[in-house]
Amino acid sequence: MTAGPATRADTPTRDGMGITLTPAEAAHAALVAGELTRTEPGAVDHPDWIAAARLAGCALPLRLLQAVRAYRNDPGTEGLLLIGGLPLDPAALPPTPHVPDSFEPAPTLPAALAALIGLQLGELVAYRDEKRGALVQNVVPVPALAASQSNGGSVPLEFHTENAFHPDRPDYVGLLCLRPAREGVGTNIASVRRALPLLTDKEVALLSEPRFLTAAPPSFHAADCSPAHPVLSGAPDDPDIRVDFHATTAVDQEAAAVLLRLRSALATVRRDLELRSGDLVFLDNRLVVHGRSAFVPRYDGRDRWLHRVFVSLDNRRNRARRIDGGAVLL
Repeated sequence: MTAGPATRADTPTRDGMGITLTPAEAAHAALVAGELTRTEPGAVDHPDWIAAARLAGCALPLRLLQAVRAYRNDPGTEGLLLIGGLPLDPAALPPTPHVPDSFEPAPTLPAALAALIGLQLGELVAYRDEKRGALVQNVVPVPALAASQSNGGSVPLEFHTENAFHPDRPDYVGLLCLRPAREGVGTNIASVRRALPLLTDKEVALLSEPRFLTAAPPSFHAADCSPAHPVLSGAPDDPDIRVDFHATTAVDQEAAAVLLRLRSALATVRRDLELRSGDLVFLDNRLVVHGRSAFVPRYDGRDRWLHRVFVSLDNRRNRARRIDGGAVLL
């Protein structure tokens, strides 16, 4: 059973948080981002450019900043923030790339927008073994990865916490739609806050025990399986979730059975979000699992194209794994 589409309302609701920029606000955001595209040293991953973007983001439209701040304080039951109406023109985009490990090194207008807004939520991070540690990554179909459980695949992508195997998972995942899919491909989302009432106290207790292992995804080129970990952690009545239904396995049959129950509960509360050009959605990676519907790419330069950014709330927490104190994690 699939619930309806996620909300686009301009106020916090039970189903999520959303804001659609007015034309005047979009023009304002375009001016701020446009200035960043011309800011030296002209490289998205350079610390000086990130520092400039962090400051420039304070000049974004007030209503947008208020929405980001409210979401950071409490992501709501759905755990997402949907920002619509960002100033992107699909006709002005280059062809969709289709190479492995694709990322955006230059401060293009879309990359600048993703970085600007992400830096108002927290700090951008990346992973050395994924897409060469790039801060703004491309999510595009790749012919060689078509059948894989990865961001380059086109088969159904299982529900997962982003980088569930890693001890320093991002707190938020941002997806900015540059070019929507022709087939109406949905980003599938499910919140543990909505699924929890479907589980018994015993099932929650079992999921809170370290009886699960998670392997690294195909996009990581050098990573091991996690140590045994719980799938749910924190407050029993409002836990965090850590799972990848393609890569997480249970250490015993009882744990395997309850993992299937969790999967069923999440499927019951699933919502499908079809992103349009100029939509940026943030998912709280502590509360939300996400996936993707199957689609048939044509590899003709007009396929689905998203920019992805990872946001961390506490760079002290992951300092031991940040290379030279920068944004890239081991």
